[in-house]
Amino acid sequence: MELKNKTIIVTGASSGIGAAAAVVLARAGANLVLGARRAEELAAIAKRACDAAGRAVTLPGDVTEPGYAEALVALATAEFGGLDGAFNNAGIVGDLLSMPEMPIENWNQVIATNLTSAFFAAKAQIPALVARGGGALVFTSSFVGVSNGGLAGMGAYAASKAGLVGLVKSLASDHAAAGVRANALLPGGTVTPAGGEGNPEILEFVAGLHPMKRMAAASEIAEAAMFLLSERSSFMTGAAMLVDGGISVRLT
Repeated sequence: MELKNKTIIVTGASSGIGAAAAVVLARAGANLVLGARRAEELAAIAKRACDAAGRAVTLPGDVTEPGYAEALVALATAEFGGLDGAFNNAGIVGDLLSMPEMPIENWNQVIATNLTSAFFAAKAQIPALVARGGGALVFTSSFVGVSNGGLAGMGAYAASKAGLVGLVKSLASDHAAAGVRANALLPGGTVTPAGGEGNPEILEFVAGLHPMKRMAAASEIAEAAMFLLSERSSFMTGAAMLVDGGISVRLT
């Protein structure tokens, strides 16, 4: 129960890595504030988290809206007295298109969801963490955009995920002295609804890209997020932690 009495925000919590993280963090005793767009699915994950020993409240919303991050922090404060950490996990892949073919709408939506939302999150969460005496921020990035092996058609996604790595370095530099740690989590291929779940051909292809010849379970990535949010990683900040089954090594 190493996160007992710790309050953690998790976005993108209605499925995939975020949903798995809700259960993993709840088992560690955390109080959870869960955010995602789909209210019904979010409520179901909150029930699973509560069944796993934690306490959870939900606030459906869109991370691209500036006020949503502030509302999640306000809910954490109202329900649990403050904020100790956040797993800023919400993200999208967008349409897989080359730059000449990509509509500006796709570019803007991917950047807004994956990167600008992280700005909103940090802006709202850091003052609350400082008021609590410190805490941990984790942002879900990706090996895509930070390894030497770019993937075709993923320019917007790669740019947004590389931007998150730069963001955490700056956040770490600015706020480490106040006790706030910021790190990026870089998963490899993970079996989620966005990662080909239910499509054997996609799963087989993506698994084959990894030296381990398999994809991650969402719970494996959630355990890595748990590490970065806990005191186990107390001397880590500004890091880009690969949890990718070796795919970045193969593509380098």
